[in-house]
Amino acid sequence: MPRNRTSQGLGVSDAEMIAHLASGEMSALGQLYDRYDGDVRRLIGRLGVRDGDVDDLVQATFLDALKSAGRFDGRESARPWLLGIAVMIVRRHRRSVARLAARIAAWAAEPFSSHERTPEELAELTQDADRAQRALESLSPKKREAFVLVVLEGMTGEDAACALGIPSATVGTRVHHARKEIREFLQLDGQQRKGSEP
Repeated sequence: MPRNRTSQGLGVSDAEMIAHLASGEMSALGQLYDRYDGDVRRLIGRLGVRDGDVDDLVQATFLDALKSAGRFDGRESARPWLLGIAVMIVRRHRRSVARLAARIAAWAAEPFSSHERTPEELAELTQDADRAQRALESLSPKKREAFVLVVLEGMTGEDAACALGIPSATVGTRVHHARKEIREFLQLDGQQRKGSEP
């Protein structure tokens, strides 16, 4: 007896999967999660959510996708739609002053593998990651969202605009200014580091 394509997740397009989800087929939620969990998790982390909150926000993103499935526009890939939901979830999360304060206090560089690296290399990698994270953190939330989606997540300006609910031109402007501000931040940070060396 042939296996059910939908229940196995084989060859099912994103649009079909979300249509099944909208009709109440809960197995489609698991398939959607399996397909895009990594993308959503990475985006949420890049938007500065502390490690302890990432799992909760990933779960909230997919639960919101379940509620919003009937409004999916049928595009080929659900990725921009899901990342847009994740951005909105992160925005709601940031409204809590206590959580925001905790996120800033707990900000840490991305972990690096210590396999076959000297202590000096690990220290340099940690410093570089810290500088990159501080540069991202220096951006306004709106510029940071656009920059992360387009530059770090590789989305097109049009998909990022759809995810954020803004015009493509606005995405381009925000990314342009974000790049400029990051360059200026890194240049100033580099000068300050040189000035502090003995």
